[in-house]
Amino acid sequence: MKFTEKISNNLNELLTKNYDAEAGYKLAEENVKDNTLKEYFGRKAKERYDFGHQIKNEIKVYGESPDKGTSVAGDAHRLWMNVKSTLSKNSEEAILEETIRGEKNAIEEYQSILNNPNLPPTTEAILNTQLDLIKGTLEEVKAFEVMA
Repeated sequence: MKFTEKISNNLNELLTKNYDAEAGYKLAEENVKDNTLKEYFGRKAKERYDFGHQIKNEIKVYGESPDKGTSVAGDAHRLWMNVKSTLSKNSEEAILEETIRGEKNAIEEYQSILNNPNLPPTTEAILNTQLDLIKGTLEEVKAFEVMA
């Protein structure tokens, strides 16, 4: 496997995870009643959409094709999130908990790719910027959870 193909495969996995996160944020937006949370989740869905486009463009730079669509695991997670919020007395708290779990997983996935010592500087810069935003989101969601 060529080096660029390997990087593209890693980026495609991250792209799929961002599709999953975007869809998860849209679901969260639909399932919360609090307008502040609705707006917040809407902004986060858009942010993950933008992350996806940045990653797609980087994959194309390597001459590879970006994946399209969400993952089976992401679809299952959203189904669980939907069921959990429906059954929970405090659905917003349940959604925030699932969001925290998802963001922690995203941080691990980004860090795993960023641990590649041969990652091109442009890719590294994009992923570090996105990772910093995800870390900020994790802290914001934790603050929302405390208020819930």
